[in-house]
Amino acid sequence: MSDYKRHNFKKLKIWQMAMEIARKTLDLTDSFPSHEKFGLKNQMDRCSISIPSNIAEGSSRSNKSFSHFINVSLGSSFELHTQLLLADQRGYISESNAVVIENKLEEFQRMTMSFQNARVPA
Repeated sequence: MSDYKRHNFKKLKIWQMAMEIARKTLDLTDSFPSHEKFGLKNQMDRCSISIPSNIAEGSSRSNKSFSHFINVSLGSSFELHTQLLLADQRGYISESNAVVIENKLEEFQRMTMSFQNARVPA
């Protein structure tokens, strides 16, 4: 059972940061044009929610499975990053708001990759 360690996801800095990204994204997409309700807004909302959700879900799994969920979360962060750039290019958000979330995403990605590297045995 050495491959099984439950993590208190609420204490993980990567989960806390992911929650902040999700909150900021949801606030930001509230101002999107109504025709994007089922388009980019929906994609960004679902994607941002996926980031902390996968960390939480994986936290009760085996280390190998947790690693998979962390990778899914990381993938969602890159997906959201792309969608954020599209929203900025479409003029749905200000460049300053885009930069704030973009910086948070990049910090999350660095922290998450470091977290993964520290957990993987050499």
